[in-house]
Amino acid sequence: MVAAALIALLCASLLLLRVQNGIESSFDLSVASAARAIGGWLGVAEPLAPTIQLVAEGRLVDGLAAVLVGAALALSGALLQGLFRNELASPGLIGVSSGASLGAVVAILIAGGEILEIQESDGAGALRAAAENAPLLITSLAFGGALSVALFVTALASRGGRISVPTLLLVGVAINACLGGALAAIQDVLLREKWEFAQAMFAWLFGKLDERTPEQLWIAAAGLGAAIAAVPFVARELDLVAGGEDTASSLGVAVGRTKLIALAAASIAAASAVAVAGQIAFVGLVVPHVVRLALGARHGVLLPFAALGGAVFLLGAETINIGLLGPRHMSPGIVLSLVGGPFFLAMLLRRRREVSTW
Repeated sequence: MVAAALIALLCASLLLLRVQNGIESSFDLSVASAARAIGGWLGVAEPLAPTIQLVAEGRLVDGLAAVLVGAALALSGALLQGLFRNELASPGLIGVSSGASLGAVVAILIAGGEILEIQESDGAGALRAAAENAPLLITSLAFGGALSVALFVTALASRGGRISVPTLLLVGVAINACLGGALAAIQDVLLREKWEFAQAMFAWLFGKLDERTPEQLWIAAAGLGAAIAAVPFVARELDLVAGGEDTASSLGVAVGRTKLIALAAASIAAASAVAVAGQIAFVGLVVPHVVRLALGARHGVLLPFAALGGAVFLLGAETINIGLLGPRHMSPGIVLSLVGGPFFLAMLLRRRREVSTW
């Protein structure tokens, strides 16, 4: 409880910093002004001048998006690591994030009329409806892509009811390569002369946490909430599955049901994160690993603290990124790749004896 309170306090402090500093350096605020802006947004304090209040609220929404997306990605990674019984599993490494990205990009093209070209005589209202419901469409197709990839990878990596870790990682590499090729083909064939669509696609491939909207916060919150709701139904079961599926079955665990719930929860969390912020790698790998080292592997503790840790990790990275670079800040996916790539390499080197026996 104390640890959770400290993490929540750290997250609130980072949110305050995120409201203070932004891309527009001319609107940098003091701590008191930032706190007052947040209070004005919550309706418990007098807001700042309209223009400054608007800028501060935009920063606050972006910060909350980082909190929700980071929590969703870290929780997704923790669920996948428990499901596959391996610390190297994550939404990005096994292709779940790429599947969600492809679904989101297809939804963008549908909403923009690039795939479903509807003639005025046939009823342009259908196209307008697609555009108006773009957030729901993007989330739905992102979830479909994430879940399809998760099921496909699980099927290919399973043999005799057991999941082969080397096969899992190799299939993940292959899936990422295939989906990366599909996304590149879409960009080259459909978007060669369409700058707006290419920019939207770039945002989904490398992540974007600025200029988010309150509606997108609801999408991220819904996906995260659904994944959190699944935790009580799989936490104890994943602890038992860690000792082997046969042992878990003998202890009364419905292994198939546990796999399905954990896989669906991980997929919807990753899909909602990708639908809101695009593809941000390594959060689902790094955070659960650090939390496991600090608090142990019991999933009743690991899963909720992974979500809290992911919120702080991504919000902190984005706050530092913007605070240091301002208008020239990098996409969050690039920042996290620079951090997560060496971390993943260090994990492999630390476990190379185990890896050599696969």
